[in-house]
Amino acid sequence: MSRGPVNQQPSGRQGGEDLLARQLGEMARQLQGERDTGAMLDELVVAAVSLIPGADEGSISVVRGRRDITSSSASGDLPRRVDEVQSAVREGPCLDAAYEQQTVRVPDMRTESRWPRFAARAAELGAASMLSFQLYVVGDTLGALNLYGRRPGAFDDDSEHVGLIFASHAAIAFADAQKLDQLSQGLASRDLIGQAKGILMERYGVDAAQAFSVLTRVSQAENRKLHAVATELVTRRRLPGQV
Repeated sequence: MSRGPVNQQPSGRQGGEDLLARQLGEMARQLQGERDTGAMLDELVVAAVSLIPGADEGSISVVRGRRDITSSSASGDLPRRVDEVQSAVREGPCLDAAYEQQTVRVPDMRTESRWPRFAARAAELGAASMLSFQLYVVGDTLGALNLYGRRPGAFDDDSEHVGLIFASHAAIAFADAQKLDQLSQGLASRDLIGQAKGILMERYGVDAAQAFSVLTRVSQAENRKLHAVATELVTRRRLPGQV
């Protein structure tokens, strides 16, 4: 009995998209078990440089207050230095991608006219071309995925297409990691407040509700967060304002 073709490889654009889908699926599975946000961002940058055509370097940058840029993760020194330039001159593709557009492509830094101060310095550093994607927006904090080519014209329409798909997956992974971080911080804060209540209960013979009331009153009187009041009591064995 004859059989049909086994593991037949698709061709053309569809074949490339099928391969990309498998690679992104594998990346997602690897990131599911990663609980450290910094490590996860590093892995995302490595994957982006590997998967997006034309990329020699990459970074995930965080933009705060509309112009303050820092590299949360970078493949090398070039992305960090380029971020420093953008932050200093307050212009560049990362800022535009983060605040105004979903995607920004720079074919040739030497002839780039949209950000003349940035482009001249970036070209001197060795960033001949660049591709930036918006990742997320949370209040006045934004994130962008940046790819760097060491030759002009490193990025084409295919690079942009793959990058957009990758950025959408990366944004979801980053959001999930942020939720885990917030959950961990919340649990740690709750545990610390519990320790502080225990100290007050033992020291003054009060119940849990009364101990919590003491902490909240001190927090309001000192104009400090409840977590900070609890931290001082646990670490220094005294409440703020006590000698």
